[in-house]
Amino acid sequence: MGYRVGYFVGSLSSTSINRTLAHALIALAPDDLEFFEIPIKDLPLYSQDFDDSYPPVAQALKEAIDSADAVLFVTPEYNRSIPGGLKNAIDWASRPWGQNSFDHIPAAVIGASVGAIGTAVAQQSLRGVLSFCNARQMTAPEAYIQFTPEHYSDDGTVSHPDTADFLRGYMAEFRDHIERVLTVLPRDTPDA
Repeated sequence: MGYRVGYFVGSLSSTSINRTLAHALIALAPDDLEFFEIPIKDLPLYSQDFDDSYPPVAQALKEAIDSADAVLFVTPEYNRSIPGGLKNAIDWASRPWGQNSFDHIPAAVIGASVGAIGTAVAQQSLRGVLSFCNARQMTAPEAYIQFTPEHYSDDGTVSHPDTADFLRGYMAEFRDHIERVLTVLPRDTPDA
């Protein structure tokens, strides 16, 4: 049995190092995980005024999450927190009140930075938001990646053996986390 994982890249940049990290994670993940990106760049700023009539791009966001068995957040750190675009997407997905797409979904958080703390503060900020949204977060292993460009290629290959082993182990733990959560809290997905 496989699992569909929707992944968010917190940066809106097409050349984001976190997009590169996402490709590496997918390449190193267990074979029974199928990935698709949940795009966030075209979402307007969330306002409660939209709650009675969601725009198509926001409805598509909620439908994408609803079709996933789990979600993976791959995010940079902006000003010691998460990027505004990612927070905006979470706000859209968690509303209208009572229609939270993240309720009970298995989730994992990871991120890369050129700095030594590797998005640690952003991840803690994101974890607080996801806790409020009632996502079932993988709490260990934590993964604060200091990005070294020469270790990653565009196709997802990681040339540094220790980094590849760590990321492979992280994704194996995420796969096991998904299975544990869904055993107790099965998702009602359209494909189920």
